[in-house]
Amino acid sequence: MRPPPARAFVSQLMALTLLLLVFSGSLGLGAVWVRQEISGTANRSHAIENKIADVERRLDEANANVASALNVSALLQQNQVMLLGLTLPHEAQIVRVDESPEDRLAAKNNRDAFHIQAARVGSTRASASKPYSINFLTASLR
Repeated sequence: MRPPPARAFVSQLMALTLLLLVFSGSLGLGAVWVRQEISGTANRSHAIENKIADVERRLDEANANVASALNVSALLQQNQVMLLGLTLPHEAQIVRVDESPEDRLAAKNNRDAFHIQAARVGSTRASASKPYSINFLTASLR
């Protein structure tokens, strides 16, 4: 048996080298594509952060305008300008609430939310000796 010619070995080596170059080139293109995607995502994230900062700034401005409008001296001035004739409440008219008003109002509103009724299903002649009946508890919203 004769050994394969050296020329065949060189062509195999060239084919493997070409395959290696194609593979490494595709890896390089993949890396460039990933970096491009990261850059695009970073740009979109930066734009969203700028929008959030703008909305927060406008919200702070609105809160400052509300706070200045609800100032006692500003309200009294508006009362005089509009000739409303409103006065400050007396201490007897003020009711102080120690607990959370939201919890108190929710409990008051939901006090009768569920009406529980017992329903008996089964034979009308069911008794303790004949456990043929089934008791259901039904709850319904108002």
